[in-house]
Amino acid sequence: MDALDRQIIAALRANGRATYADLGRQVGLSASAVHERVGKLEASGVIVGYHAVVDPSAVGLGVTALIGIHPTDIADDNEVADALSELIEVESCYRVAGDESFIVKVRVATVDDLERSLGRLRRIHGVARTRTTVVLSTRFEGRPNTGDEAGDVT
Repeated sequence: MDALDRQIIAALRANGRATYADLGRQVGLSASAVHERVGKLEASGVIVGYHAVVDPSAVGLGVTALIGIHPTDIADDNEVADALSELIEVESCYRVAGDESFIVKVRVATVDDLERSLGRLRRIHGVARTRTTVVLSTRFEGRPNTGDEAGDVT
C-alpha cells in the first residue's frame, strides 16, 4: 500500500459514495486507475465494506454506554465474545488488556433499556461483573485515520 492508496482510503472514509472520477480528482489519477486500486484494496481485505453513518438519536437510540466486562476465573473469551455478538444493542466489542476482558459500546433508546441490557450482559456465562460508563455527549466518533500520522509526535 502506497501513499496514493492511503489518500484513496482517506477520501472513501470521508465519503464512501464518492465516484471513481471524484476520487481520481482528489488524488490525481484517472477514474479507471482509482477503480483498479480500489478493487485491489477490496480484494486484499484492506477495504472490508461500506456503510451509512446514521445519527443514533435520529433512529431512537439516545443512550450510549461503554461497558467493561470483568470475566470469571474460568471464562472462555471466545464464548463470551460470541454471546456479546448476539446482543443487538452491542455496537462494538473490544478485547482489552487489564482487569476487564472486553469493553463494549451499547446503544439503546432509554436508561430502562440500558438496565435490561446490563441484566442480559451479566447473565452471559463467563461474565463476573460489569462496569458501566454512560456517555453524556459525543464530541467525535469514527473519524478517518489512514495511519499516515502514526507515530508522529510534534
